[in-house]
Amino acid sequence: MDPRSIEALLAVVARLRDPEHGCPWDLEQTPRTILPFTLEEAYEVAEAIENDDMAELCEELGDLLFQVAIYSRMAEEDEAFDFGDVVASITGKMIRRHPHVFGNAQVASEAEVRENWETMKAAEREAKGRRLRTSVMEGVAQALPALVRAAKLQKRAARVGFDWDTPDGVAAKIREELAECEETFSAHADPLQRVHEVGDLLFSCVNLARHLGVDAEQALRAANHRFERRFMRVEVCLGAAGKQPAPEHRDEMERLWDSVKQEER
Repeated sequence: MDPRSIEALLAVVARLRDPEHGCPWDLEQTPRTILPFTLEEAYEVAEAIENDDMAELCEELGDLLFQVAIYSRMAEEDEAFDFGDVVASITGKMIRRHPHVFGNAQVASEAEVRENWETMKAAEREAKGRRLRTSVMEGVAQALPALVRAAKLQKRAARVGFDWDTPDGVAAKIREELAECEETFSAHADPLQRVHEVGDLLFSCVNLARHLGVDAEQALRAANHRFERRFMRVEVCLGAAGKQPAPEHRDEMERLWDSVKQEER
């Protein structure tokens, strides 16, 4: 069988799930137990993209595709659906939601494409007998990373006009939220209030990222990478002097940190 064919992958998954000759670990899995692995694989795809590593991206996409295949196999065992149904569902959806590509519809802008998409989603939801949404906030998955979900909620509000006109307004809001955070610096401050104020500050920062056309999740991931890379360099520099990171070396670590930042510019 051609290893490049989807049939080869489905055959591998079927063998892994075979009750007599399969893998004991794979046989014990359920959609709920492999969900954490799926999320991990999705983030590894994101990391490969951020690193512009096409070889790694190829491998990580394969790992992600395996997740789709094994979910489909589990569903097939329960006579719910199979991999072919998954493919048919997404193929039909993409054709249906792109009438300007596969049909005769005309669109004037990317914004109109997005508006039509949301309209079609609502119509499909109604056709399936699902309750029509009574709030523009409905339908944003709770399981999304908090930064991603914040941006999606803000976009929903912006579609109905509840938004700042310029980034300046958002920046002013951030300063306001930071001031409210500072009010909780006291040792006697309410811990829950601190949580609320920090949350409001983070939410406002996501809003600023959105107004600047920056993906907040990707921006923070990149900042994490920069911090990690720079601090590891600080450790190397300290080690060359026979030292290790420690509170008594704080001044030196800060000096090395500034030096590492300058080297990267």
